[in-house]
Amino acid sequence: MIVVTGATGNVGRTLVRLLTEAGEPVTAVSRKITESDVPRGVRVLAADLADPAGLRPALDGAGALFLLISGDFVAAADSPGGVIGRVLDDARSAGAGRVVLLSSQGVATRPGSSSLGSTARSIEDAVRRSGMDWTILRPGGFDSNAYAWAESVRARRAVAAPFGDVGLPFIDPDDIAEVAAVALREDGHAGQVYELTGPALTTPRQRAEAIGEALGEPIRFTEQTREEARAQMLRFMPEPVVETTLSIIGEPTPAERRVSPDVERLLGRTPRTFAEWARRNAAAFR
Repeated sequence: MIVVTGATGNVGRTLVRLLTEAGEPVTAVSRKITESDVPRGVRVLAADLADPAGLRPALDGAGALFLLISGDFVAAADSPGGVIGRVLDDARSAGAGRVVLLSSQGVATRPGSSSLGSTARSIEDAVRRSGMDWTILRPGGFDSNAYAWAESVRARRAVAAPFGDVGLPFIDPDDIAEVAAVALREDGHAGQVYELTGPALTTPRQRAEAIGEALGEPIRFTEQTREEARAQMLRFMPEPVVETTLSIIGEPTPAERRVSPDVERLLGRTPRTFAEWARRNAAAFR
């Protein structure tokens, strides 16, 4: 049985579907999950990842665990290693022999840049020490970050974003889910760290244009100043995370702009483009 945490998120929802279609028994875990959120036959458990005792029932009979660095763990940042350590100990005691962690590219490219980065590193270290076969996935920006534009696109056919012509190799969350499914189901991935990116650099301006093409209507793009973007992001993100995010999207390092071969090598095909993601998710912007 495979336990999937974050099962209602952009990666987890697809991962649960892929594993179920492959015939794997799955337990799907999220804080507010219900049976309507998953395919028929999937066991569900509403649990908070920052509460290891609440997660423990989901781990009974687990053979593998998909774990993500989430706001739940960051919220418990007073002892992130302790929280993740208890979850991993419970998984191993329940019989799980494999863990796949969804981490972040920033662990490698911006060590020490924020408390979030420190938490992510401590979680990766705990996974390495877990005694289970481990695989770490480090994606960059997600194509689904564009959902933040959905309201303004629906209301005004407009997008506002900073650094309009700075490109990054954003990745489709469905590609991350497919890689995770491979690492959870197949041998040969123990002790591996995979960097996951899309097939090419895209800029905010280009992503807005791709959404417009998917809708068949033009989207007006307005470039924000760094301070305008910072003020907007502070409404829903902690300040250290805002500063790190602005640095990545405004002054990316060569490593953050690199297109990784890992998705193609693991899936046997090129990663999906942002335009493909936009066409598949156009309904969110109509």
